[in-house]
Amino acid sequence: MKIKAPDEYGVRILARIAKCKDNAGISNPQLTDAEGLSEPNISKLTQVLRVEGLINSTKGDIGGYLLAWPAADITVNNVLKALGGRLFDEKFCANHSWVVKLCTNSIDCSIRSLLSIVQSEIDKITLTDLSNGEKKLQLLFKVY
Repeated sequence: MKIKAPDEYGVRILARIAKCKDNAGISNPQLTDAEGLSEPNISKLTQVLRVEGLINSTKGDIGGYLLAWPAADITVNNVLKALGGRLFDEKFCANHSWVVKLCTNSIDCSIRSLLSIVQSEIDKITLTDLSNGEKKLQLLFKVY
C-alpha cells in the first residue's frame, strides 16, 4: 500500500484551500508558493478536483479556488476517490495471481484486516481535521 504523489498533493492542496479565509479563494501561484509544488502540478490537480466537484473556481485577477462543500464534509477518502481510487478496495485480493488456487490466508487474513481498518479511518478524517494541525489530528485519533 502506497499513497501516490498526486494523491498526497491533492490532499495537501485541499487542506490548504480549507485553511484559506479569503472569500476570493486561493490562486495557483499562492498554492505553488505555499505547498512548494510546480504550477503545472497544481493546475492539473486543481482541474481534476474541480471536475470531481470538490472545489469551485473564481475567475479574474483575484480569482482562486474555494471548497465546493464544507471542509467537515470532505473526507480524505473523497479526495482519494476523486484522484483515482481508494487506498484499499475490497477486491484487492482478487487482483493478485496466486501460485496456489486458494489463498492460504483467505479465512483469516491479517493484511486484509489491516487495510480495511486503515480505509475505515481514512473515511473518518475530514479536511477540517487536517486543517486544525498535526497535534490536534494526533489527539483526535490518539496517535502519540
